Formats: sequence, structure tokens, C-alpha cells
Amino acid sequence: MTYSILVSTSSFIDTPGPHVKKLMDTGFEIVKARGPLNEEQLLSYIGDGSNFDAFVCGEDDFNAKVLQAAAPRAKVISKYGVGLDKIDLAEAEKLGIKVTNTPGVNHTTVTELTFGLLLSLTRYIPEQNALVHKGEWRRQTGRELAGKTFGILGFGRVGKEVAKRAMAFGMNVRVFNTSWSSQHSAYLEELKSVFGHRLFSEYPPQITRAPRDEDIFPHVDFLSVHMSLTRDNQYFLNKRRLMMCKRGIYVVNVSRGALVDQRAMAECVRSGHVAGYGADVLDPEPVQLDNPLLGLTNVHLTPHVGSRTYESVVRQGTAAVDNLVRALKARETEGTQAA
Repeated sequence: MTYSILVSTSSFIDTPGPHVKKLMDTGFEIVKARGPLNEEQLLSYIGDGSNFDAFVCGEDDFNAKVLQAAAPRAKVISKYGVGLDKIDLAEAEKLGIKVTNTPGVNHTTVTELTFGLLLSLTRYIPEQNALVHKGEWRRQTGRELAGKTFGILGFGRVGKEVAKRAMAFGMNVRVFNTSWSSQHSAYLEELKSVFGHRLFSEYPPQITRAPRDEDIFPHVDFLSVHMSLTRDNQYFLNKRRLMMCKRGIYVVNVSRGALVDQRAMAECVRSGHVAGYGADVLDPEPVQLDNPLLGLTNVHLTPHVGSRTYESVVRQGTAAVDNLVRALKARETEGTQAA
């Protein structure tokens, strides 16, 4: 059976590799669109609902209205990535549209960008690069990571990887997660065991849990956001919580833009309460020219490229195609059995 698929994730489209070949080898009819697509754009592609059987999407706005428009034919949404906050899952379930995602494929890549942004901020790398390219030799004094305390909001796959690498830098780590399990505790004990080795004796890193979010802010020099976005935690890092932090804190967000109150962050950067903010995510995306963070000194922004490496694209793309094919075959089986 030939299916019609809309592929709207630009990194999947732009990056050659076995994931693309795997999709083309299905024999499906493939339509490409450069996302992220908003509601209006998606509705334009979907038309009367008879155009597509399935979608391979990134951060496209699959709200209730879009899903209802797609429902007459749509069977599957295969999310290229992990976060599902842009898809109305309740509406998809009601309409019988299967939604899949690709956990466990991009945590290494996102973690690496976390430290890229952190080092970029603390060592003024973009600014120093720009000066040298202009023929200037004006040096700025940065800050070390070793011996400092690193706070992590969210202790899932990415948060755990960030903790590991922070400790390798010789940093003490405090972690907060909205829920806590024996698996979280076991991971903390493993890290304590590994980094208790004499090789780390110059800056012996410690890791502790903050039972409440307010137990983390006053005690850390750096803060990194790795929470999943939900209706309950929008603008979690707001003015109140930012003012609980030490003056001169550095903050990194590679999770979701709406986890941070951007106006409050801009105000804190301008006042010097926040020494630097690095973000791979904004609210909304793509960036709007009225975003309050634009143009601020020591605010380093990237266009949601946390998972965009050749290695990660292949992993995510392959998993997304596998999920797509598996889900469509399952729907075929269900249809045959029903008949």
C-alpha cells in the first residue's frame, strides 16, 4: 500500500544519510516542507484532510484544530525528537491518530551544546573571536568552572549526562527533579563512586539532591534547565526564582523556551543579577524581532540546534522512520482484523 507522508523537520531534510535512504526505500509518496510549521502553514498543506496518511514532524504546531483537519486520512504522527509539547496528545488519541517519538537518541548531543553555551558565556568566546577578526587584541577575563557549583533543573536523560560532565569539569552538582525514584538515587550513588577516584582530588566533585526547587537557587553558581515542558511549569524560571539565585549566576536553557520567563531573564541580565544567559530555545520559535533577549550583552543564542549533529540526526531520523513504518503496519493489521 502506498502512503503519503509529510516530512517537515528541516534537519532530517537537510542532512544526507541512511535515515533518508530508509525513508525513500519505503516507496511512500514523500512531501517535504521546511518546518517548524505553524497552524496556518500546516492547515495549508493538509487541505481538506485527504492529503496525508502520516507526518514526520519536528516542532510543528499540531494543535487540536490541525489534528481535526488531518484526521479524515491521518493515521500516524512520528515525532523526530523527544518533546511532545507541540502535539495535542489528548486530541490525537480521541481522533485515533498514533503519536510516537524517539527518546534516547539525542541526549549526548544536547548535553554537549549545554557546555558549549556555558563555556561560550564564561570565556566570552564569540566576543573575543569577533575582536580578533577585526584585528584587535583586547582580552577579557573569564571564569573557571572547576570548583564551582552547578545546578540542574530536571534529572532525566539529558540532566544525568550534564551532571556527569559537570563533575568531570571538577564541579559540584545539585539536582532537582519534580519526581524522585530509586533509579535517580542509584545514579547519584554511582556518580559519587566514580568521581571519588584520586584523579579528581584537586577538585573533588560532589553531587547532592535538592528536595525542593527553592533548595537549589541560592546555592549554585551555574544553572541549567533540562525539564520537559508541561502546562504546569510554563515560565518555571520566573522573576521570583531568578531573584533567589546568587548575583552573577550563569544560566543555560537547551530544553524549551517557555520554561523561562524571557522578559524577567532580560531584566536580570541588564541589571547584572544574571551574568550570562545561553539558550538554544526561545518562546516563540522561530525567533521574533521583538524578543526581549535580542541584542543583550552576554546573551548567547542558537536556533534550536541542540540535537542537530550528523550523528544525532541519523539516530533520530532512523528511529522516526522505524516508528512510522511500524505504526502504519500496525494500523494495516488492525484494519484487516476489523474487516
